[in-house]
Amino acid sequence: MNKKLENLRVMIVDDNIHMINIVKTLLRGFGLKAFYEATDAAEAFDIVKNEAMDLIIVDYQMDLLDGTDFVRLVRTAEDSPNPFIPIIMLTAHSERSRVISARDAGINEFCCKPVTAKGLYGKLISVINTSRPFVRTATYFGPDRRRHSDDAYKGPFRRKSDEGRETADNNSASDDAGALKTLDFT
Repeated sequence: MNKKLENLRVMIVDDNIHMINIVKTLLRGFGLKAFYEATDAAEAFDIVKNEAMDLIIVDYQMDLLDGTDFVRLVRTAEDSPNPFIPIIMLTAHSERSRVISARDAGINEFCCKPVTAKGLYGKLISVINTSRPFVRTATYFGPDRRRHSDDAYKGPFRRKSDEGRETADNNSASDDAGALKTLDFT
């Protein structure tokens, strides 16, 4: 049991009530005590608008609105009270196309079923301890999809924060180029 986690408020969104109970049991084992639950995305979004929470765990495939639709609502809807809330997608559908779709919707972490305590705990700690800055573009709002800074990157620099940097092939990038860590959120 982790005393540091006991005050977290988590919403679990899954159309399978048995999976909600499994996830709650795992989270209780980590020391969490406060839960919200919803069996569809519309109900979940109503709860998000009316309750303060710290984390959302959502299933990918649900009726009416799927998990990615729900994530986009949380991230981009005008009436979303907290578009920066950490979201973990928990699903049995781990095909590359679904992982990319979930990432592009704005999730923070992707966790595959069957879920293990170790796997879920790792994702939970990741969103708490290593949160990534958020990025806003014309087509995306969510955590920075670049998880690692690669000093050996040789491709084009396309972010506004990369202005003044040159590709590694030119060997003329200044020593300060690697220090650019600020993202333009406009």
